[in-house]
Amino acid sequence: MGRSKEFDKERVLHKAMLVFWEKGYEAASIPELLEAMGLSRSSLYETFVDKQTLYVEAIHYYKKNRHYKRNLLINAPSAKVGIRQYFDQHIASAFDEELPKGCLITNATIGLDSPDTQLHKLIRDGFEELEQSFFELLNKGQQNGEIDPNKDIKVLAHLLLNLNHSINVVSKVKSDKNILYNMMNTVIEML
Repeated sequence: MGRSKEFDKERVLHKAMLVFWEKGYEAASIPELLEAMGLSRSSLYETFVDKQTLYVEAIHYYKKNRHYKRNLLINAPSAKVGIRQYFDQHIASAFDEELPKGCLITNATIGLDSPDTQLHKLIRDGFEELEQSFFELLNKGQQNGEIDPNKDIKVLAHLLLNLNHSINVVSKVKSDKNILYNMMNTVIEML
């Protein structure tokens, strides 16, 4: 009879997520992951199979734990309020000293050299889901007269998606988040 796992999978996934987030997939070594997760090599492989599977699970974990930001768009009282709340939270998160800079998904996209179709799909789906959330909120804004009906909300949703990911990149190299708040305000004024 084998030994039962004596660790909290959510906790070790959180630790692995932080390593991947900070270092990226390629630079995150198995010894670094093992140390951060507090696991033996055999426990890692028994639970997660390999590094790539662990990476995919860490990205799933990240997406699940970041869904609260998407809920700001879904439950927004108005389009502009929802977009502002989302980006206020997004900028605060991008500059949170307790977390690695930027965003795990954006970082994964920038370093996406893997031929793994599951990983490509996971990242593509994340982009499409966020863009669709922006689109649906903008559509509600057009329906209630808050957003000009002549605006192409598909283009605006794509612009907001790009703003989201550019914030993640810029936060890694610039420390003045006021630039990002000003950029967000300008985009909201365009609506």
